[in-house]
Formats: sequence, C-alpha cells, structure tokens
Amino acid sequence: MINRFVLNEVSYFGPGARAVVPQEVSRLGLHKALVVTDKSLIQFGVAEKVFEVLRSAEIPFEVFSEVKPNPTVSNVKAGVDAFAQSGADFIIAIGGGSAMDTAKAVGIITNNPEFADVVSLEGCAPTKHKSVPVIALPTTAGTAAEVTINYVITDEVNQKKMVCVDPNDIPAIAIVDAELMYSLPRSLTASTGLDALTHAIEGLITKGAWEMSDMFEIKAIEMINKYLETAVNEPTNAEARNGMAVAQYIAGMAFSNVGLGLVHGMAHPLGAIFDIPHGVANALLLPTIMEYNAPAALDKYVDIAKAMNVYTTGMSAEEAAQAAIKAVRDLAVRVGIPQHLSELGIKAEDLPKLAEAAMADVCTPGNPRECSYEDTLALYTKVL
Repeated sequence: MINRFVLNEVSYFGPGARAVVPQEVSRLGLHKALVVTDKSLIQFGVAEKVFEVLRSAEIPFEVFSEVKPNPTVSNVKAGVDAFAQSGADFIIAIGGGSAMDTAKAVGIITNNPEFADVVSLEGCAPTKHKSVPVIALPTTAGTAAEVTINYVITDEVNQKKMVCVDPNDIPAIAIVDAELMYSLPRSLTASTGLDALTHAIEGLITKGAWEMSDMFEIKAIEMINKYLETAVNEPTNAEARNGMAVAQYIAGMAFSNVGLGLVHGMAHPLGAIFDIPHGVANALLLPTIMEYNAPAALDKYVDIAKAMNVYTTGMSAEEAAQAAIKAVRDLAVRVGIPQHLSELGIKAEDLPKLAEAAMADVCTPGNPRECSYEDTLALYTKVL
C-alpha cells in the first residue's frame, strides 16, 4: 500500500508570528494582496493586527469581507470577481475555516478558470495548476484549513456541503499566531476546539489511518485535552491558546492526508441545510458516534483513553473505550456544547433528509464501521 502525505511548504508558529508576513511576501516575489476575511474580524480588530503589519511593510492590499460562516458557491464567485478586479497576485486569508475555505476556492478557480462554476470542484477535481499563493492566518483553533488539502463550500441550490480535496489548494504559507485567537468568544473557542478533537479522533480511526498519521492524531488529542478547557475559561492564557493553535494544526496535518468519517458525514448536512456551525455539529455528534464506532476500533480507543488521561492499568479495551467516550462527552459538557439537536431547532421530521444526505457525504465512506441509512437515522434520532 502506498501512503501520501502533503503539507505546507513553510509554516510559522507562536504568538506574534504574523510579523513574518513581509519577509515571506518578499521571498515569494509577491506584490499586492487580496485579504479574504469576514466583517466580524474587522469589527473586533482582529484583522487589523495583520493590516498593521502590511501597512508597516508598505504592502498594498484590498479587502474582501463577504465571507459567510458556511461559505457558498455565490460567496466564492464574488471572491473570484473581487480578486480579478483588485489586481492582486496573492491572497491573505484571515479567519477560521470559512475564510480559508473561501480563499482556497478563489485561488484555485483563478488559476483554473474551467472550474468557475464552483460545483465542479466537488470531490477530487482534476485541476492542473496550483492555486494563487495563499498566506493563511487562522483565528480559530479548529479547522486547520491552513494545512489541509481540503475545503468545504455549500451548494445553496442543492442544499449540500461540497467537500473538495485537491493538493493544489494547500496554502503556500501557514502562520499560526495565537495572538489572533485571544478575542475569540467562549462559545467559539469551545466549538472549534471540539472540531479539532473530532478531526484528531476521526483521523485516528478512519480506514486510511497509518503509523505516521496515528502519531500526529494521538499527540493532538493529548494537547486538546490539556489545553481546551483553559483556553475556554481563560481566553488570554497564552500557553493554552498557543497549545490549542498547535494542536489543531497537528490534527490537520494528519486528517488531511487520511480522511475522516461519519461524524463529519452527519455534520455536513446540518450545516448545509440548517446553517448550524460546523464545530457545534461535530462536537454534539462526536461522543454518540464514538460509541457506535467503538467495536470497529477498540485498539485505537485505548490510545484515545491514554491521551485523555483516563486509562488505568488493567483496563480491558472495552473499558478503555467507554472511559474515552465518557471523557469526550464530559469535556463537551464542561465547555458548554449543546447535547441535543432539538436545542438547535432540528425536528424529528427533519431526520430522514439529514440521514439521506449523510449517506451521500464524501466523508462517510472513511468511517471504520460500515453504516447504513437506518444506522445513520438511528444515530440522528439518538441525539435529537
């Protein structure tokens, strides 16, 4: 079996790392940026921290701030137009997964205009050219979009999330600066942190996992368990924020290369149809689907229990699995994640449509345990 591992060419880590943007712009011979971000990051001064670096270095830039929490096809098309009109030759993405996913799609389409309809990018599109250079600065510790070869765009016409997988979309530079995360609200810190934990756990047990990916995912679980609760409760705790920033990147390094599973398969329709934030959907579903998957991945659940400090000597694999599941659920409760879909406005009559969409999702086949429509419907019902 041949395993592939694709990562960024260059990544920087640490509070204040945004200061390296000018040297990388110079190294790559770039001239003008289109900054892709969202209005809230401008409103709360987070994007300004990067703008100050650009102004000080006299790097010209324009701003596209029409990014939605679940970016859509029309969102991306507007971004492509904005890039063309700006005269920019690279993109700076500031934000969570939404901003970075939008930037990736804009960069890919700009250099591969035959995919201008956006919907043809779904799955593994045969693009021929690398994206416009993207410098990605995450403001959440969750999606790890700055290091992945994936991006997700909502097809609003067909009410589904399109998972796009393309090595040509990976950002040229990732700058993981925890200072950009200090003002992240408690609820977003919690949901994006549980999103990162979902990536690590699904990446560990997915069918495509192997020794190298396991190494990263186990470390990510360990770090998230150590730092997430502190980051939620003490938002300016530099150690916790930086720990989460690094942990989510480590998780992304691996899952990007080996795939995910049913948690993401079931979470994507919740976002596409009901606009539920991706991190919230993943966090709510994770413990219940871990229970479902346990029989197919018991050895890996022992690793999860050890990484979360709930394994004790003499535990059977089944006992370790139950301890791991309980630890994940307890963490989600402590950081305020909703525990039922009904809390988010989902009704029983919505579940068959959700289950049908989950079975068609590109992430579902990576699940370690084979699942049917009936299984998926039962899982949605269990968390209703």
